[in-house]
Amino acid sequence: MQEHDTPLTRAWVIHPDIQANRNRRDPQAGLQEAVSLAAALPNLDVIGTEIVRLPKLQPGHLFGKGKIQELKERISENEIDLVLIDGPVSPVQQRNLEKEWKVKLLDRTGLILEIFSDRARTREGVLQVELAALGYQRTRLVRAWTHLERQRGGLGFVGGPGETQIEADRRAIDDHMNRLRKQLEKVVKTRELHRASRAKIPFPIVALVGYTNAGKSTFFNKVTGADVFVKDMLFATLDPTMRSVVLEAPQGGTDREIIMSDTVGFISSLPTQLVASFRATLEEVLDADLIIHVRDIAHEKTHEQAVDVRTILNDLGIKEDAPMFEVWNKIDLLDDEARDARLARAAAEDDKFAISAITGEGIPELLAAISGFFEEEKIKRDFVIPYAEGKKRAWLFEQGILEAEEATEEGYAVTVLWTPRQEKEYREM
Repeated sequence: MQEHDTPLTRAWVIHPDIQANRNRRDPQAGLQEAVSLAAALPNLDVIGTEIVRLPKLQPGHLFGKGKIQELKERISENEIDLVLIDGPVSPVQQRNLEKEWKVKLLDRTGLILEIFSDRARTREGVLQVELAALGYQRTRLVRAWTHLERQRGGLGFVGGPGETQIEADRRAIDDHMNRLRKQLEKVVKTRELHRASRAKIPFPIVALVGYTNAGKSTFFNKVTGADVFVKDMLFATLDPTMRSVVLEAPQGGTDREIIMSDTVGFISSLPTQLVASFRATLEEVLDADLIIHVRDIAHEKTHEQAVDVRTILNDLGIKEDAPMFEVWNKIDLLDDEARDARLARAAAEDDKFAISAITGEGIPELLAAISGFFEEEKIKRDFVIPYAEGKKRAWLFEQGILEAEEATEEGYAVTVLWTPRQEKEYREM
C-alpha cells in the first residue's frame, strides 16, 4: 500500500476593516490573529492575506461590486480553495460570495468552530462543539433548496403548501440538537457530581483563565508536573484539566494542598454559540476560590486581550469582587527596561505577579502568595452535637479540628478550632 499525503487546502485570509465601527481595533493586529487562527487548523496553507477597508457593510455581499470582482480575480489567479473572513458573515452574504467566487467561505465563528472540532478530545468537549456547530449551521440554511420551495402537500394540487426542504433540514437539526443536549446533560450531571465530591474535600480550587496562547498550559505543566499539550498556537488546549498541587508553607507552617484547573483560552469576539455550549466547562471558573488571570505581557495587544478576558468572565457571571490574581507571563521576552518596569510594578501591587512559565522566574513568589491567600485565621467555637448527628462529629475528627469533647444529656459538648471555610462547610452538612 502506498501512503498519500493529505493535500493542503489553499486559503486566503481577509480582514474587513469597517470604518463605521466605533469599536474597531488595529486592523493589522486583527489580520495577524486571523492568520494565527488559520495556522491552528491542520492541512491549511495560507497563500495570501489582506485588509479590506470598508466605509460600511453591504447587506447582500459584504463588499462592494468592484472589490468583489478584484478579489475574485486574485482568488482565481492563486487557485484558492477556501476564503477566511475575519468577522461575522451573514448566511445571505456567505451564499452570495461563495456563488460569486466559486470557493468555500468561512467566517470567524465558522473557523473557530472548525478548530474546536479538531481539538475536542473528551466526550463533553465533543458534544459541546457539535452542539455549537449545529446551532451555527442552522442559521446557514438560507434558501439553498430553491427548487423545492413551491412543493405542495396533499394529492395533486389540493391542500396547502407542504414542508419545504429548509424546514425539513431545520427540523432534523433541531432533533439532533435535542439529542445532544440530553447526552450533554448526563455528562454535566457527572461533572456536577465530581464537583460536589470535591466540595467535600477541604482543598481550595484555583482556576487559570486567560487569552488563548497566553501560556496557561505551560504554567500549569510547570507547577503541577502535568503533560498538557503545549504549542505556540491558538487554542492548543481545549479540554479542561485539573491537578492536585501541594504548596510549601513557610518555615514552621503546614503545607497546603490545592486543586488547579486549566481551562480553554479566550479570544476576542468568541462566538456566542461557544460561550453557551462551553458554559458547563467554564463553570469550573465560577466555582473557583481563586482565579488566576494569565496574561501574555509581551504581546503588543496585551491590554486589549485582558479586556476581552474580563468581558467573557462577566458574560459567564463572575462577580466583580471575585478573588483574582493577575499574572504577567512571558517576561523573558521583554527587553531589560520593560522587564524591570513590570517587575517593579508587580512588586508594588499585591494582586499582580510577573513570571516566566518557561524559565520559572517569579513562580515561587506566586505560589507563596496563593498559599498565603488561603491562610485563614482560626476561630474557637463551643457547641453541642446531638447524638443523632454522628456524621458531623466524625467529620470534626477527620478534619483534626476537635480540641475537647464531653458527653452530656443533650449530646457531645465540643470545642473546635477551625477556619471560616470549615465552619461554613460544617453548617451546610
